Amino acid sequence: MAAVLPSLALPLLCLLQAAAEVPVQPDFSTEKFVGTWYVVAAVSNCPVFLKMRDGMKSSITTISFTPEGNLAMRLVWPMLDTCQRIELLYQQSGQAGHYVAAQEKRDLRVMETDYSHYAIMHQVQQDKQGPSTALQLLTREQDVSPQLLQKFRGFIPSVGLTEDMLTILPKSDECIENIS
Repeated sequence: MAAVLPSLALPLLCLLQAAAEVPVQPDFSTEKFVGTWYVVAAVSNCPVFLKMRDGMKSSITTISFTPEGNLAMRLVWPMLDTCQRIELLYQQSGQAGHYVAAQEKRDLRVMETDYSHYAIMHQVQQDKQGPSTALQLLTREQDVSPQLLQKFRGFIPSVGLTEDMLTILPKSDECIENIS
């Protein structure tokens, strides 16, 4: 077990270094951020995302926080004839709005939010193929204004991604009953 810890620490350290330049929402409030969000747009250089993006629909994300301040995320994605459920737990990094999942080698940052309408989240994940970066636009309702979409597009080059990786996810009422 002791030999495994250094092997996990090095990729996580590299991951944190790679995401170090990404800003976090000033004075991030966990109380205001909890609740249901819809993923309405995403951009990523992840090969799996790029292959699947044309068949993706808007997903539902429920965010809560543990008493220790860790971020718990429950996602439900409509996939063909089923609802894919994913639960993730991110540990507090020491900076409000910045979280890490050491086992999955993920770095998550809430770059910007107004808490009641939208949030822009940045994630870097290290896997066998190398690091991948994702940016997601979350909204409290499935509808997204052209102005908010334009704002989101403005963040794309700042995290090293390109507009051709962007997917605007179509609205979906599938899986809504599966969120709880």
